Parts: sequence; structure tokens; C-alpha cells
Amino acid sequence: MKRKLLWSAKSWDELSKDDLYELLALRTEVFVVEQNCVFQDMDFKDQISLHLLGRDDDGILRAYSRLFDKDQYYKGYQSIGRILTHGKTRKSQYGVELLEVSIETLKKNFGPVSVKIGAQKYLTSFYGKFGFKEIGEDYIEDGIPHCIMIRD
Repeated sequence: MKRKLLWSAKSWDELSKDDLYELLALRTEVFVVEQNCVFQDMDFKDQISLHLLGRDDDGILRAYSRLFDKDQYYKGYQSIGRILTHGKTRKSQYGVELLEVSIETLKKNFGPVSVKIGAQKYLTSFYGKFGFKEIGEDYIEDGIPHCIMIRD
């Protein structure tokens, strides 16, 4: 089993140029190249989110998510977005660790509030393990089936 990652949560102003470059490169690698999906990743929400970075012992970014306080992304909810793990370490359980730390970091920084996510449909059972439940109808975003999920 892989060792746990070293986690840091940084606001926009706390990100170094290297942090920003690395997280944008990883988001592009996963969401654009790996998933063969052309979309506008930089959506002007990075400036208001908390960036959760999970690095391995060598300092390489292996897991990432964006965290939003209540009403910043969805009205009445906190949110987690751009949830990803590096393709080379996908079977390492870093995804489980990422969701656990994302939820803990939301609570620590913003308090306990319901969390709403837009999940890729094939990952609903994964998110279900963390208490997320599907609500509403499925939808297509950037050519990929999604659904809204909420964790109370």
C-alpha cells in the first residue's frame, strides 16, 4: 500500500506560481487529455476556492480538489470540485484519502454544512461510500454524463 499523502489547503493568494502551474497541468492531464474532453477548465472560481493539494514523499502532486464555502458554488451548500488523482497512482487509494481529507477540510475551515457536488455518473457508487446521495435528473456536462449528489 502506498504511503499517505502530505496535504495542504491553500487559498488563491497562498498558492505559489509553481503550485498553480502544477495543479493546472494535472487538471488538464486528467480532465482534458485523459478524458478526451475539450472544456474551459479555468472558470474564474479558482480565486474563491480553497485548493487541497496532496503530495507524495517526493513532493509530486498526486491528488487535488477545490473546496467551496456555503453559497460560493451552490446556493445553500458547500461544495467539492475538480476532484482528481494522478493517473499513475489511481489504484493507490489516494481517491479515498482525497475525499476524506476534502470533507474534513471543509468542516475545519467552513463548519459543518451539507455538501453538494456535480459528479461524473460512473463515480456515483464511489461518492456514495462517503454519504453522498443522488438527487434530481442526470445531465450531460462537456459530453460526460453527470448527476448532482448531496451529503448531509
